[in-house]
Amino acid sequence: MAQALTRVQGHYLAYIYCYSKVHRRPPSENEIADFFGVRGPSAHRMILQPEGHGYLSRIPGEARTLKVLLLREDIPDLE
Repeated sequence: MAQALTRVQGHYLAYIYCYSKVHRRPPSENEIADFFGVRGPSAHRMILQPEGHGYLSRIPGEARTLKVLLLREDIPDLE
């Protein structure tokens, strides 16, 4: 995990982590987009970037497979 998270990427990871803990399943991309007030393609890009750096995993083409790969203490707080 060579690249540092941006502030926005950190917020996305925090949301995915918290949502998954509360609901016992990851959020959909539409739920992520709604929470951050962005359109679907923007939310999708914000998932692909951390995935490419090894901070997040998912199974392409399958719904609700997002998983944050960082320890809780390494995930920024959700603001």
